[in-house]
Amino acid sequence: MRKLVLFAHISLDGFASDIDGGLGFLSYNEELQQFAQELIKTVGAPVYGKNTYQLMAGYWPTVLNDPNADKHSLDHARWVEQIPKIVFSTTLASADWNNTTLINANVVEEVNELKQQPGKDLVIFGSPGLAKSLMNLGLIDEYKLTLHPVILGQGISLFDSPTQMCLLKLLESKTLESGVVTLHYAAR
Repeated sequence: MRKLVLFAHISLDGFASDIDGGLGFLSYNEELQQFAQELIKTVGAPVYGKNTYQLMAGYWPTVLNDPNADKHSLDHARWVEQIPKIVFSTTLASADWNNTTLINANVVEEVNELKQQPGKDLVIFGSPGLAKSLMNLGLIDEYKLTLHPVILGQGISLFDSPTQMCLLKLLESKTLESGVVTLHYAAR
């Protein structure tokens, strides 16, 4: 059975982005890139909320035609172009990016059906609004977080809405040279 996994970068004070949705606070370096590449190997389908989907769909296809794109970016663009993608939105009329499924109703049933399919995990990339909704529904099985050594003070929070208490079991943690701590939890 596949799991629904939330992968998110967060600040020490729990923000997934700055107030404008920017990720300039990330301590992104080769070591964190390597961590992300290992995570990608576990993904059967990226899962996005509407805003993250639109950002990804607007960016990654352009990399494929960019003569100045580096090898890492090109490899990722090819991967994300081909892999099945899932977007949750009640306002999108369609999801036209290659190999994308739009889910706009019956969320619990749809997620549970996706989990029953064979293959690698369903991984939510960022998408704090979607993540909060799926947390509230008790659908997230694992959390893979990178905790960055910064206090933003304000931004888009991953944990600011009321939700049911969920006990977690730490599966793995690692401190990177940059001070980023990777955390892998399973919901109990």
